[in-house]
Amino acid sequence: MTNNSFSGSKYVRRGEANHDAEFSCSVQELRSLMELRGEEAVARIQESYSEVNGLCARLRTSPVDGLDGKSEDIDRRKEVFGLNIIPPKKPKTFLQLVWEALQDVTLIILEVAAIISLGLSFYHPPDAERQNCGSAAGGVDDESEAEAGWIEGAAILLSVVCVVLVTAFNDWSKEKQFRGLQNRIEQEQKFTVVRGGQVIQIKVSEIVVGDIAQVKYGDLLPADGVLIQGNDLKIDESSLTGESDHVKKNLDKDPMLLSGTHVMEGSGKMVVTAVGVNSQSGIIFTLLGAGDEGDNEDKKDKKKEEHKRKDSKGKKSKFSRIESYLTCQCGEKKDGASVEMQPLNGEGEPEKKKKHIAKKEKSVLQGKLTKLAVQIGKAGLFMSTLTVIILITRFLIDTFCIQGVVWLPECVPIYIQFLVKFFIIGVTVLVVAVPEGLPLAVTISLAYSVKKMMKDNNLVRHLDACETMGNATAICSDKTGTLTMNRMTVVQAYIGERYYKKVPEPDLIPPKILDLLVLGIGVNCAYTTKIMPPERDGGLPRQVGNKTECALLGFTLDLRRDYQAIRNETPEEKLFKVYTFNSVRKSMSTVLKNHDGSYRMFSKGASEILLKKCCKILTASGDVKVFKHRDRDDLVKKVVEPMASEGLRTICLAYRDFPVSDGEPDWDNEAHILTGLTCIAVVGIEDPVRPEVPEAIRKCQRAGITVRMVTGDNINTARAIAIKCGILHPGDDFLCLEGKEFNRRIHNEMGEIEQERLDKIWPKLRVLARSSPTDKHTLVKGIIDSTVFEQRQVVAVTGDGTNDGPALKKADVGFAMGIAGTDVAKEASDIILTDDNFSSIVKAVMWGRNVYDSISKFLQFQLTVNVVAVIVAFTGACITQDSPLKAVQMLWVNLIMDTFASLALATEPPTEALLLRNPYGRKKPLISRTMMKNILGHGVYQLTIIFTLLFAGETLFDIDSGRNAPLHAPPSEHYTIVFNTFVLMQIFNEFNARKIHGERNVFEGVFRNPIFCSIIFGTFVSQFIIVQFGGKPFSCVDLTLEQWLWCIFLGLGSLLWGQLVSSVPTKWLTFLKTAGHATLQEEIPDGSDEGNDVVDHGDLELSKGHILWCRGLSRIQTQIRVVKAFRDSVSPYEGLETPESRSSIHNFMNHPEFRIEDSEPQIPLIDENESEDDPPTKRNSIFIPPPLTGLSALVPPNSAGLPPCPGSPLHSLETSL
Repeated sequence: MTNNSFSGSKYVRRGEANHDAEFSCSVQELRSLMELRGEEAVARIQESYSEVNGLCARLRTSPVDGLDGKSEDIDRRKEVFGLNIIPPKKPKTFLQLVWEALQDVTLIILEVAAIISLGLSFYHPPDAERQNCGSAAGGVDDESEAEAGWIEGAAILLSVVCVVLVTAFNDWSKEKQFRGLQNRIEQEQKFTVVRGGQVIQIKVSEIVVGDIAQVKYGDLLPADGVLIQGNDLKIDESSLTGESDHVKKNLDKDPMLLSGTHVMEGSGKMVVTAVGVNSQSGIIFTLLGAGDEGDNEDKKDKKKEEHKRKDSKGKKSKFSRIESYLTCQCGEKKDGASVEMQPLNGEGEPEKKKKHIAKKEKSVLQGKLTKLAVQIGKAGLFMSTLTVIILITRFLIDTFCIQGVVWLPECVPIYIQFLVKFFIIGVTVLVVAVPEGLPLAVTISLAYSVKKMMKDNNLVRHLDACETMGNATAICSDKTGTLTMNRMTVVQAYIGERYYKKVPEPDLIPPKILDLLVLGIGVNCAYTTKIMPPERDGGLPRQVGNKTECALLGFTLDLRRDYQAIRNETPEEKLFKVYTFNSVRKSMSTVLKNHDGSYRMFSKGASEILLKKCCKILTASGDVKVFKHRDRDDLVKKVVEPMASEGLRTICLAYRDFPVSDGEPDWDNEAHILTGLTCIAVVGIEDPVRPEVPEAIRKCQRAGITVRMVTGDNINTARAIAIKCGILHPGDDFLCLEGKEFNRRIHNEMGEIEQERLDKIWPKLRVLARSSPTDKHTLVKGIIDSTVFEQRQVVAVTGDGTNDGPALKKADVGFAMGIAGTDVAKEASDIILTDDNFSSIVKAVMWGRNVYDSISKFLQFQLTVNVVAVIVAFTGACITQDSPLKAVQMLWVNLIMDTFASLALATEPPTEALLLRNPYGRKKPLISRTMMKNILGHGVYQLTIIFTLLFAGETLFDIDSGRNAPLHAPPSEHYTIVFNTFVLMQIFNEFNARKIHGERNVFEGVFRNPIFCSIIFGTFVSQFIIVQFGGKPFSCVDLTLEQWLWCIFLGLGSLLWGQLVSSVPTKWLTFLKTAGHATLQEEIPDGSDEGNDVVDHGDLELSKGHILWCRGLSRIQTQIRVVKAFRDSVSPYEGLETPESRSSIHNFMNHPEFRIEDSEPQIPLIDENESEDDPPTKRNSIFIPPPLTGLSALVPPNSAGLPPCPGSPLHSLETSL
């Protein structure tokens, strides 16, 4: 059959040239093959191709050497079988974004008012009649001024256009940045394939049908394929089937590997049979119309879907599984799959925004901001309504009662003009009062931080992780690669009853032992692990793959032996059986079949575990002698412990022979197979501490953050490294526990974990050694659920293995390793450390605290402007029947204090000083009493100056009064001076707003922020142009040099006044209250409501339409909910892959029971009182019972009740900038 696959006349080949000319398989044939599972699939392969090699022959590829790698062949395959990408959906056009920005309720009101004003300004009744309509209507000296009445309406419309364009441009650049980030991630996604006999890494989008791909533990499969060779391969297919059990893959039972599924154990090779839209995940995208139609349907069917989801929690139709798979795959922009591009581009901006906002609603900062914005918005609405009512009432009383004007029908248009003028004043008060700059400030601050954090080796996947990191109180860190350099070398060895303190010369080791040692290391290390030549002369050799295995391979090179020669002799296909490393075995074993039918197994693993399974040991002469219990204790005491106390990782190397006379062993009975070993050697592997780590840990401790080490290593090794890092100091009263002891202490007699027992341990625990993923998850959950301290702990966790997923997801902020981390760990994380370095976490803490401070700075500035502008407009309107600040001027002020100020204050770079204070905590209000003092202090100064100028300015400057001017009167010098002084006071007050903790030097570090300097300069220049050349549209006249100097002097006064305000101790001002507290709604765990109702109070206010930044929320919610409704049951780990994903020796396998617990809230609840001046109060403390731990037993793995996991790709889309 293999031969036939190449048969066929030239005529047929030519005839099929536009189809599958050189290949004997059509796309359709391969698609239908990949839809089969298990024995059906095996039968089809047998029937159609006789074996997998037959399929390879049909696809013109070699199972051993792969494709030849020629560009013509690759291009031809792309043409015939398609690319490994899914065509993206176009991003929103600029015009669509403009249209969206125009939906703002307040802007619509302004537009309507401006159009009415514009229309009425063209109506001019005869002058005689005009005088009959009351004094305010007449009295215009210059006829041309009356004719210029249209300018104000036109200017308002122009201002609205400016605001809309700025908003649309922000959205557009945000999407562009987002896509840029995604493209960068996509560029970095690589997968290992064999081409031309060489193992190389290529971009995921370059994978073609016929490629031979190497799959290993922790990978996320980028395409569909058929297994050629596998070692103990287990796949998590829950993203496709909803079943959480791992599926064993082998050539006899089930060789089908599907894109988007995770390799949970083992390794192997597959031939790629379907890519892009033809792969199983691609087909699902096509089925569900991941394009526009899908979006529209989603919106329409939201309610129906939600209802259906509630009805059918337990049922699981095929369609719902497909939908759940879609939801899961939607964000695999960072993994190897073709699907990578779809979510980003498939949903584009709306997807990004909807997830972004929903998640932000749950974050601490966003909860406080929503509440604050709602409160300010209500106050603004109240003030603006009151202003309009007072203006109308005064006008009616003044015209009809005091002047006694008779009602004339011809005066109605003039009265309407007044009405519109009052209405516009009211709307401008509202525009100034509503803080629509808040979301912009948050977005800019987070986006700016995310961009800068990239340079600090933090790739942020969920925006709110930035801010949560600022509140972190505990970090549970891995040891290998995070605290240490992950460049391992064997430095000590115990071979042939001799303990070598440094690597021995090969001639000191008996040849028999040396041969066994080198053979055992060569075949019993993953074949993907190798030592490569240095990249530049004089450099260190490059370690590729698992670093512990690299150390052992390096050891064979130090012994002047070549491991590659052994591998060439015994290729991977010839290995009889491989027991890969996992958390149960804590060892790896490889079985070779000898020519005489006997077997030899080589094992390596943790020394204290493997030595217990040894009953013999090799002597100095190379002979075997009995290894008794007593001998083992001596060896541990004299060799293993001294190595460990120096911070070395100890690995035991052993072997076992299975003679033919014993018959065929039961290879599935691992307990029996892995006993009666013969010890070859024990080696001590050094992994030096990163030089920058001790200082980073010192910074953390100074910043009030406790660092704990959780490692799979020996307790003595862990303790030694912890002391070197500064986690432990000699003489400290802190705990170092092994996983077994930890479990013994926290479990009661019934075998259940008790929170009270945990609470006695974790505050003092600093090192947890020999820990399993379960222990790590238990510790993180225990700390988060603990109520020992008044404030709830915020925990950050680092992880690199597949099984760190549950702990990473449970933590408030999960850090995955970018180099050593597996795809699964990355997908479960919030931030990826691209350099695997602990000191990058400290940078993340600094940026997190900076985000919080930036928002507070912006609030301090904005609220000062708000208070002053609203009071000035309100009192001015009540006393002078006109607002001293005109509509267009107000819009300019709004632009300064919203868009520009948010840019200037939200881009302050962080300083080391941020690490000199303890975390704020969840109960810390956004506006502290010090900030409230600054806001009110500056408000008093500005109001005093403005009112003095307003009511006495004409006498002080010897100019005409601008008060009580009739309709369409020309602009006055008086009101221009008021406007100019007001704006200059804001410009100088922006310097004061840079400090929120009462610091005196407001100029400190100002030149480190070029954006701030350029915005201040730009605003000043714009103000000069508006005043000197703005004329009628801006209601300004040009001022003299002396008037300008007075305005600048009064503006500068706010800097001097700021010094006076900061001299007043906050504790004297006991009447001041804080604002912007966390809300009660946030304290309900997010997972408790099945993820349906994410939005809190912000949503309740939508109907009023006065919170500008909430405008898109309901539409966005619709989209989120339908996506959530789709999600029946989804693997918690989908998505992210960056280059060279690798596993570490103490990565452990996944436990399905964590899946349910993963649905617990991502952002935790903290009880903390404001530390500044207030004494602790009970009313802010709410007790949250710990979530159910036994839930896994009650809820089936594919229960429909799961909300989307925070680590899911849809959350990843929040990386939107």
